[in-house]
Amino acid sequence: MSTPYPFTAIVGQDDLRLGLLLNAVSPAVGGVLVRGEKGTAKSTAVRALAALMPEVAVVSGCRFSCDPVVPDPACPDGPHEAAAGVSRPARTVELPVGASEDRLVGALDIERALSEGVKAFEPGLLADAHRGILYVDEVNLLHDHLVDLLLDAAAMGASYVEREGVSVRHAARFLLVGTMNPEEGELRPQLLDRFGLTVEVAASRDTDQRVEVVRRRLAYDDDPAGFAGRWAQEEEALRERIAAARVLLPRVVLGDAVLRQIAATCAAFEVDGMRADIVMARTATALAAWAGRDEVTAEDVRQAALLALPHRRRRNPFDAPGLDEDKLDDTLRDAAGDEAGNGDGDDEPDPDGPGGGGGGVPPQDSGPDTPERGGDAGPEQGGDAPGPGRPSPSGGEQQPVRASEPFRTKMLSVPGLGEGAAGRRSRARTEHGRTTGARRPEGALTKLHLAATVQAAAPHQRARGRSGRGLVVRRDDLRQATREGREGNLVLFVVDASGSMAARQRMSAVKGAVMSLLLDAYQRRDKVGLVTFRGREAEVVLPPTSSVDAAAARLESLPTGGRTPLAAGLLRAHDVLRVERLRDPSRRPLLVVVTDGRATGGPDPVALAARAGRLHAAEGTASVVVDCESGIVRLGLAAQLARDLGGTAVTLDELRADSIAGLVKDVQAAGRAA
Repeated sequence: MSTPYPFTAIVGQDDLRLGLLLNAVSPAVGGVLVRGEKGTAKSTAVRALAALMPEVAVVSGCRFSCDPVVPDPACPDGPHEAAAGVSRPARTVELPVGASEDRLVGALDIERALSEGVKAFEPGLLADAHRGILYVDEVNLLHDHLVDLLLDAAAMGASYVEREGVSVRHAARFLLVGTMNPEEGELRPQLLDRFGLTVEVAASRDTDQRVEVVRRRLAYDDDPAGFAGRWAQEEEALRERIAAARVLLPRVVLGDAVLRQIAATCAAFEVDGMRADIVMARTATALAAWAGRDEVTAEDVRQAALLALPHRRRRNPFDAPGLDEDKLDDTLRDAAGDEAGNGDGDDEPDPDGPGGGGGGVPPQDSGPDTPERGGDAGPEQGGDAPGPGRPSPSGGEQQPVRASEPFRTKMLSVPGLGEGAAGRRSRARTEHGRTTGARRPEGALTKLHLAATVQAAAPHQRARGRSGRGLVVRRDDLRQATREGREGNLVLFVVDASGSMAARQRMSAVKGAVMSLLLDAYQRRDKVGLVTFRGREAEVVLPPTSSVDAAAARLESLPTGGRTPLAAGLLRAHDVLRVERLRDPSRRPLLVVVTDGRATGGPDPVALAARAGRLHAAEGTASVVVDCESGIVRLGLAAQLARDLGGTAVTLDELRADSIAGLVKDVQAAGRAA
């Protein structure tokens, strides 16, 4: 067994260490979500925590880690007789992003259940994690059906495995710890709320601290056991402090004045539901116990808010999490009322507060409110008129403008039946959804089609010597249910940023439409990419990613101006889709071209654009052209481009969900015609 990196040897990352330690003191806090860039010791810290957790007493031989004092009466390995039990270290169980449902919840032998009436059950990761830590790296990339199972287990403290009326239940109470890189996509709100705390981590910009990180890591890699031995004393001291805080925790007093501060803070930041209040109360109590105090203070409440509220406050989908600390301090002072006369409310918060934990989530530096930021210099000057917007000193390029208010769009989908990652856009064969038929299982049976199985077994009962009421079932009789649900797609935006789009009001509306489509992609669990074209060439502004936030940020800063190399934009999109088909062949693309259809620059640009469009149509790529042409006189160029692409065209006004009927049908019909 490899030697884990010592928890006490981690340099910096005070908020990360504090969040994990508070959960070690009080598992009722509800776990922690660690958000941050790559290479910031997220996984290292989580794996190191297990060595600090107290040992757990379990029933000897029980695969479900039952407590010998109060064994689970419904344990599949039970019932258990009273016994002393055995002690073992707390487990850290890792859930891979690509795990199957059976790997998570366990597998039931359907054949034995039907033919013998025996519940032959193989436990999954939820059983292994009971009374320990369940760690999900890249939790934001977890498939939706696994998220649903995690939500059920976290809410009920138990896992249920059901196969056509045969069910097994076992306890599943665990400390849920997740890590994620926000650039790779956000987390579903339902699962986000299940994490008690959240912390933001980033690499230090301090040279000395970075040097120390590298020095310790190299020493550990050279001799893991020797390095861990040098930190053994600090590890034991921290382990004893956790044990002492656990003993003190039940005696910590949470006064009415502090409770009012907690309630006032949650109300001020408009969090949904009451879970935030409860988590804050438990976190503040754990902070007091960690500091060796038997009473919760206002500073504990402040620290608890910085850890428990950033991911729960109401915010727009593309806003970064975080709290306004000035508003937090004002709220705490107002809630304290006359009791704040001792001056505590006016003191600067101690950055080295209880446990040396730091200040929760670092202040969010959103920068000045600048509606318009300068773009790149040196645009192509010929061709389209720059529009009435204010030009930059270089002459043709317009400064970026803000997007108009997003709106709810009509759903666009890819025609046919796919087999991609679970999502909410296009029809697909999935593990979850409505049953549409049956087939022979290709591997392990996961979803039994009972009627088809009985129908397959029925003709052979006499030959198999059936004499009683039971059905004689063989493996060849088993049938897997085929189900239809929804998949997520790759939505590739190709946005015209040329001079013909540069009028400020017009470009603001265009960005608003694309932002609305991005919001729709976020809600439907799609991957997105962004290609823009202007001047002489096209540019992949954002390669396909799960981070819709990144696409929104790139769109917001997009400058305009110059000619309209429409063909170049379509060809660049073709290259992007070709590469993505090799990387992820099961994820089907949807091409969304946002343009007025004009093409300028180079010899015969219109014909080149038409040929590029037909290239997409030949490969069966589903496409939609968002027609941005405005004015009384319309040339209909976007509609012609849609015909070349084998897709459909829709105006900006028609894109709204309440202004258009049957757009999905049009997209699908165009796809079939292509």
